[in-house]
Amino acid sequence: METTNMPAHQLKTNRSLLVTIILSIVTLGIYQLVVMSEVSTSINLIASRHDGKKTMHYMLAFLLAILTFGIFIFVWEYGITKRISNELERRGSPVRFTTGDFWAWAVFGLLLFGIGQFVFLYKMFRAMNALSADYNVKG
Repeated sequence: METTNMPAHQLKTNRSLLVTIILSIVTLGIYQLVVMSEVSTSINLIASRHDGKKTMHYMLAFLLAILTFGIFIFVWEYGITKRISNELERRGSPVRFTTGDFWAWAVFGLLLFGIGQFVFLYKMFRAMNALSADYNVKG
């Protein structure tokens, strides 16, 4: 009998920036909280047994961002970007998402009337879709 490393629970692989934008507008931002919460939970499931780390849940990061006038969300985004990047590299994925993307799009992209944050989220969703797909096959 052949054994497989496939996990019992399949992760979401269809995160979409366009859907997130539309549904976030309709739900007054609640959908984005749900999506980002799912991303933080998924990266913990995918990477924790390999790197021994745990990314703070997005809802807690969001609350801390309110208390720090938005600054903490950048700290959280940097940390999750680094973690996603390391896991992509560990798995040998052709998809790249690095802290350079964070600095270029999430931070300096704010100077482009906030457009950079959308590029950053697109890249994050693409990277998480690749990681989730790989996890769904290999565990």
